[in-house]
Amino acid sequence: MNIAVVGASGAVGQELLRVLEQRAFPFTSLTLFGSSRSAGTTYTVAGKEYVVKELKENDDFKGIDIAFTSAGGSTSERFRETITRHGAIMIDNSSAFRMDPDVPLVVPEVNPEDAFKHPKGVIANPNCTTIQMVVALNALHKVSPIKSVHVSTYQAASGAGATGMQELEEQTVAVANGREPRAEKFAYPLIHNLIPQVDVFTDNGYTKEEMKMFHETRKIMHAPDLNVSATCVRVPVLRAHSEAVWVTMKDPMTPEQARELFLRTPGVIVLDEPSSKSYPMPRDLSGRDEVFVGRIRQDLCSPNAITFWCVSDQILKGAALNAVQIAELLLSRGKSCSGK
Repeated sequence: MNIAVVGASGAVGQELLRVLEQRAFPFTSLTLFGSSRSAGTTYTVAGKEYVVKELKENDDFKGIDIAFTSAGGSTSERFRETITRHGAIMIDNSSAFRMDPDVPLVVPEVNPEDAFKHPKGVIANPNCTTIQMVVALNALHKVSPIKSVHVSTYQAASGAGATGMQELEEQTVAVANGREPRAEKFAYPLIHNLIPQVDVFTDNGYTKEEMKMFHETRKIMHAPDLNVSATCVRVPVLRAHSEAVWVTMKDPMTPEQARELFLRTPGVIVLDEPSSKSYPMPRDLSGRDEVFVGRIRQDLCSPNAITFWCVSDQILKGAALNAVQIAELLLSRGKSCSGK
């Protein structure tokens, strides 16, 4: 495999490099791309130094098999043809192509077969909040089809990238020293606060982040009639998103049955011992690969409904790790290009 990382200097790009090294992804060559500002920066991967090249509309992607892109939607749209022109498969972490009917939206634990049908040479990485939710939901959906999902998310500063995390850290220092915290990345100071807005509002009163969960969940799970209603909240946590999820299914399900399904699901770890105060928390689980599930209980409104709490690292499973797992799927079938 000859691979490339576009946006190598960003938070997700840096995590991609770490994940590739940690999982010993078998690449023959690695090429790093970035903006003119980051060009020339050097990073070490698996003991070898790599210099970031400026991303340009030329033939630099000739010979590349897989390109991981994490430089924003506008960059992905602008350079898609440049990246895929010579046969590279673009695994894109932006929202640019997620709802394109000719672009698969893939979570390997849920819809791995979709990865092998990519007529545009692009595979989209879903939104971070959607990824962790569908990994858990799929465990239940395979046994009893899900009719509706209500979810409230508690999203860490990492969802806004490295600058979001830096702003929260600076605000923490400011408050500790008696100064007024400054807000630039977020609409309001995040320290000692909750902001019930992630992304911009749409005409129906929901934010784009909330609508992503609606549309992406349906596409990934091949469930066009599935109802998803979300409220997304930014919280003063540095890294790892949390979600409270209420699921209504076709058939009744007990918490014990749900717990057993979660226990048998790859990529899910159950932490659910209320008597010993054992449940997932972002402080403990930042840097972990899995989706952690706890507080599994019957919804008091319906015997067909289960509610649970889940936590996952937004930069890992919510972004970089999921992208590398998609590449591993392609590698398992010799970089199949069916449909291209």
